[in-house]
Amino acid sequence: MKKMFAIAALVAVMSGPLVSAYAAEDVLEPALLEQARSDASAVSSQAKIDSFAEAVARDLQSYRTTSQRLESLEIYNLQLQKLIDSQQREIASIVRQTEEIESIETGALPLMIEMTSTLTDIVELDVPFLVAERERRIENLASLIDRADVTAGEKFRRIMEAYLVEVDYGRTIEAYRGELEMGGAVRTVDFLRIGRVGLYYQTLDGEESGQWNSQRKAFERLDDSSRRPIMVGLRVARKQSPPELLTLPINVPEV
Repeated sequence: MKKMFAIAALVAVMSGPLVSAYAAEDVLEPALLEQARSDASAVSSQAKIDSFAEAVARDLQSYRTTSQRLESLEIYNLQLQKLIDSQQREIASIVRQTEEIESIETGALPLMIEMTSTLTDIVELDVPFLVAERERRIENLASLIDRADVTAGEKFRRIMEAYLVEVDYGRTIEAYRGELEMGGAVRTVDFLRIGRVGLYYQTLDGEESGQWNSQRKAFERLDDSSRRPIMVGLRVARKQSPPELLTLPINVPEV
């Protein structure tokens, strides 16, 4: 009996903590579950907060970028408007100039024709140097005046260039080779032009020299004393010799 009582007591002692443990587990399990749910909810809430924060940051960056782009577009539009205003003024100026050019061309065309005709008279009445070249220049001018695709300003510029070339002939010295028809024969000679006051020739062998006689409108032979001055003048004109005083007969204009 004593042994049975002891065993019963021992069982009672051992089962007491076990019951207490089971009881504690029944109490803690709901609490732990609730805590777990609370933690999961907190994590989910934090994730949402983080997502909202990132969205706000993206929206803020997008707003800043859009604001900067808008500012740039406003500056660009302002500059573009200035450019458009400038182009409109330029268009108005071109239209006005076109109208003026039409009236100027109407008045300038007869003048250009007359100037070209005057050039023709100059070549015909002048000392006969570079005749083919000068006549070809005048023919080109006459053809240019008849062209509709060339502006009046360009036509006038080309005519003035031709006049300047003619002016330069009067203050320069030049040597060139060409053909001379004299006495029914054509020979190749060296020509020496001294301004417009003298046009001389010399055969290639240097044996014959002559000059243009403005009164007779023909070339005439000079005596042998003119051979050396003409030869020196040819070398000076070709820059083969330094400038030198030449003693040559010249054409004196009629009074």
